[in-house]
Amino acid sequence: MKKSTLDLYLLLPIKNFIEKQTSVGLLLIFSALIAMIVANSPWTEGYHSLWKQYIHIGINDFMIRKNLLHWINDGLMSMFFFLVGLELKREVLHGELSNIRGAILPIGAAVGGMAFPAIIYFMFTQGTPAISGWGIPMATDIAFALGILYLLGDKVPLSLKVFLTAIAIVDDLGAVLVIAFFYTSELSLESLGMGAFFLLILLSANKIGIRNTFFYAIMGIGGLWLAILLSGVHATIAAVLAAFAIPTSRRINTPVFLRKVKWLTNEIKNTLKVPREENEGEDHISNTIEKFSSLAEDATPPLQRLEHALHPFVSFVVLPIFAFANAGVTITAESLTFFTSPVALGVILGLIIGKFFGVVLLTRILIWLKICTLPKGVKWPHIYGVGILAAIGFTMSLFITELAFNDENFMVQAKIGILTASLVAGLLGYFYLKFISRKKKQKARKSTLQARREAFKKLEVI
Repeated sequence: MKKSTLDLYLLLPIKNFIEKQTSVGLLLIFSALIAMIVANSPWTEGYHSLWKQYIHIGINDFMIRKNLLHWINDGLMSMFFFLVGLELKREVLHGELSNIRGAILPIGAAVGGMAFPAIIYFMFTQGTPAISGWGIPMATDIAFALGILYLLGDKVPLSLKVFLTAIAIVDDLGAVLVIAFFYTSELSLESLGMGAFFLLILLSANKIGIRNTFFYAIMGIGGLWLAILLSGVHATIAAVLAAFAIPTSRRINTPVFLRKVKWLTNEIKNTLKVPREENEGEDHISNTIEKFSSLAEDATPPLQRLEHALHPFVSFVVLPIFAFANAGVTITAESLTFFTSPVALGVILGLIIGKFFGVVLLTRILIWLKICTLPKGVKWPHIYGVGILAAIGFTMSLFITELAFNDENFMVQAKIGILTASLVAGLLGYFYLKFISRKKKQKARKSTLQARREAFKKLEVI
């Protein structure tokens, strides 16, 4: 097969799939469906026993022993939380959360969207051991929610996508804080002190101008992450802390970058003018072109380089593996009664009702007090749509479920609630936003026709 044919029929479709915002959500849905199918097939025992297999890492007396599910949730998912930390830092420094006035509305909406679901869940489970799962319905899955918005294309304003992104990022920060303060085991002060020491090294390296990403990887994983893992605080918190230590400054600024690019371009042009041996000229041009790559690297902050490098791997490897490992619920005759259990009802109603009222009510209050204004092009029906989509709590909710419960029945009940609420919210949010966009177009068409009729009437009078 020719290279052009390979690009056309294989590589280009894969590249287009990866670049689409909807792809992550679709892949997560596919992974969850496969997990559910396998968990309810003849391979159900093999599926569940696979995640209970223990993996040992270490030498002699220094040994870390965890089952495969824990390695996925504590280790592999740390990469997801590291990416979340990078996005948080970028938003705080240069994005939607950098401006206090602009940040108040998404922060308020996110806080409402976290508090109301937790209260509803508390009402259903108070006085029972299942109350420890109050953090489960607090989370919003940014990949799913944004994926649905991007499926709608230009039917919704771009500012609405930005608003939902800001809400989801604040929501992620809230989930990280909840995990750090409420879902930790017994603390080892010695390991915690070592973690603080490595964090100080990372922050100091940032301050003195070290820009080597390999250095931050060694200190972040071999030092900070390992120390936090052994301390009793959940290891994913180390990933967020490490992300905040990544530099945002560049080795060279934009004017210097442009001057060097111009100089390299002129060097290539001059090489082409001078008659040389064919191979010698081509080698010189190739070496000069390679300099553009290192120059672009020097002009790009390490934070941005890491974010771009990690995003495809986290989106298309880490999250699907996590979904496949955690979403598999075996449905039995007994499991059907779980839909009416306090845990499942608390999660379902917490996500669907709590998220909607939390996001919408807090947004209404902030607008009514004239503290904020709605984003440009966003109307109240759009906010209602965001309130519905915020109820999609797939990834982070499943993650907190594993931390909140030791009881297998509670885990199954919570997962049933998460999958049900996420499915209902996704479908309801998509069709609602599609309906209001169609209604808006019909209204605009009627206004245009009315204007034309009035114009024709004026012409007849004349």
